Amino acid sequence: MSHTIKLKKGFDINLAGKAENKISNAPKPETFAIKPTDFPAITRPKLLVEEGDAVKAGSPLIYDKMAPDVLYCSPVSGEVAEIKRGEKRKLLELRILADKENEFEDFGSHSKSDLKSLDADKAKETMLKSGVWPNIIQRPYGIVANPEDSPKAIFISAFDTHPLAPDYNFIYKEEEEAFAAGLEVIKKFTEGKVHINISEDKEMLKMFSQAEGVQINKFSGKHPSGNVGVQIHHIDPINKGDIAWTVKPYGVIQIGKLFLSGRYDASKKVALTGSEVSEPQYYQTYVGASIKNIIKDNISGDHVRYISGNPLTGERIDADGYLGYYDEQITVVPEGDFEELLGWIKPTTSKLSIHRAIGLLSFLNKKKEYVLNTNTNGEERAFVLTGEFEKVLPMDILPNYLFKAIMAEDYDEMEALGIFELIEEDVALCEFIDVSKHELQAILRKGINLMING
Repeated sequence: MSHTIKLKKGFDINLAGKAENKISNAPKPETFAIKPTDFPAITRPKLLVEEGDAVKAGSPLIYDKMAPDVLYCSPVSGEVAEIKRGEKRKLLELRILADKENEFEDFGSHSKSDLKSLDADKAKETMLKSGVWPNIIQRPYGIVANPEDSPKAIFISAFDTHPLAPDYNFIYKEEEEAFAAGLEVIKKFTEGKVHINISEDKEMLKMFSQAEGVQINKFSGKHPSGNVGVQIHHIDPINKGDIAWTVKPYGVIQIGKLFLSGRYDASKKVALTGSEVSEPQYYQTYVGASIKNIIKDNISGDHVRYISGNPLTGERIDADGYLGYYDEQITVVPEGDFEELLGWIKPTTSKLSIHRAIGLLSFLNKKKEYVLNTNTNGEERAFVLTGEFEKVLPMDILPNYLFKAIMAEDYDEMEALGIFELIEEDVALCEFIDVSKHELQAILRKGINLMING
């Protein structure tokens, strides 16, 4: 039985620079990178290669000493060009100098009919050694799933409501066969339901809305209605002791391609977005690609910030930085490292705010596309109890009190206030509207790490 959930809380950030539905093939980047920092679960990364080693697409590069069965593999074939470390020799990046043509490790192909009878343990073994397992994320905590666990359910959000998010209906319209194959494999890992959550506000691809052997749930409302954590909260909430898994559509497709072709296929379509992009559009590339060739001759501003991911949760990178493992979007916005005379006191139609007293003029034209920079317009200060967080977080959680419990390292309060249901993306809107200027996503991750290690 499916559910239809209409969410009244939330806030849409309508930014200029949405990608046009066309795909370009930028020159293949010279280098690619796997970044352990993309995976919160990795606490003690161990190298399996050295500089100068030759690798294929699907060759293992690193693993976590605490979870040695999960391998993180090269997205392309080439040579290990550089192992970049930071303070205390922390492993930051493992860079691959790519071949012109990819060579692949062979993990054994299967026909569509074979997948129905494929043993779950055999499927899991193939996924672990091929590099696709990190697509499976565990709730609570938002970390790479432990293959020893059996989740109560698996959730897939088939739409993204983040600012300037890629259109899944466009980038996945030719991936029906791979998605169906990946779904067939994923269903083997739980005795519970596999949920595909779609948008009620727009027509969805049939591979999502008519998928077989799963429960289809419809969601409507503003952002964060597309967040899988919000969806889980309204379908089957995470309580203490529960484990659920989530997978993005890209992950399902990559798993399907692995079993159909026997290859670790790290190709993906990425949206180049933002007000500082001359021609926002999609590019065909690979996981971990350098963005240098993608942004070349397509940036209009001269003082900008490059973000791997969306403006709310993405990671700041350099102009020659690398696409994050889970990201399908590159955002370019104006840098905001300046002070503004009168700031929010000055009446204007160019600023967006949820607070009507500040951004009243922005409510007069709800279709307006805004050009926002990275300026926080103030410094961190004591928490102000405004009650605004509850307006943008459509969950039965009191965010302000949870953040205070985290800062006080009160484990019982963190648990009682719902930390098991949240990861960074779920509180990103709270951070955006926070008049106290706290880094709420970082605070939440601190609390999650306390719960994991405590």
